[in-house]
Amino acid sequence: MSMRRGQRWAIARYVGLTLFAIPWVVVPIWMVVVNSFKMAGEAANLTLDLPSIWSIAENYTAVLVQGNYLRALGNSLLISGVTIFAVVLIGAAAAWGFGRSRSKAMQVAYYIIVLSILIPPTLIPTIYLLRDMHIEGSTLGYILVLIGTRMGIVVFLATGFVRALPPDMEDAAFIDGASRLQIFFLIMLPLLTPVLFVGSIILVITVWGDFFFATFLLPGSQRATLPLALYSFATSSVQSFRWNLVFAHVVLSSLPLIVAYVFLQRRIVGGLTEGALKG
Repeated sequence: MSMRRGQRWAIARYVGLTLFAIPWVVVPIWMVVVNSFKMAGEAANLTLDLPSIWSIAENYTAVLVQGNYLRALGNSLLISGVTIFAVVLIGAAAAWGFGRSRSKAMQVAYYIIVLSILIPPTLIPTIYLLRDMHIEGSTLGYILVLIGTRMGIVVFLATGFVRALPPDMEDAAFIDGASRLQIFFLIMLPLLTPVLFVGSIILVITVWGDFFFATFLLPGSQRATLPLALYSFATSSVQSFRWNLVFAHVVLSSLPLIVAYVFLQRRIVGGLTEGALKG
């Protein structure tokens, strides 16, 4: 009887989650995809119906050719890759220091960094600082801003993970003559891999979809990321939005994240589970 009740509860839970997901997840995705297959006039109605005239090749070709997609994709991949690598590496090293230190000053520094998750960064001082460094409007300046504003995520996740780890392996390696760099790269980084992987997924989402800083710090189409390219493409028509092309651009802009999630979903769940067990 208990098994049957458990099975019924599991079935009811899955049915409830499915019914909840249909209006909030499935319907919006369907609207975007199906309207990206339509002609301009039909897509402007924003209906859920299948297209009466299919225009898949024309729409997606127009996005690739006119929408600056490939260049923006390369810019987004470069910026996201460099930012995530730097934030994960520096954040892991900082988390190791915060997790093992008993200094009051280090605790204050930790809370200041973590507060960056909640407190939005100011734009005007950032622009003036980049101007003084002579990197305003450059990809390097934008990457440095992303690194600084996203560091708190990895530090927050990894510091709690480090505090839960016993320092026995580090002490043994130090007694055997290993340097701090060797201990960090050979012991701490492998141990922190699950939580760093989860942090990387969060960073991919926030960095890939950043529009606010990119608008002010990346002028011109040559350095535009995918969100900027989508905005420029959507507003390029003086008369009205070309919804079919806008939706096609949205699909192509989201496609790299969807592909990454499909291939890495098991690692994401495993990292979250292992991090929860460690915590």
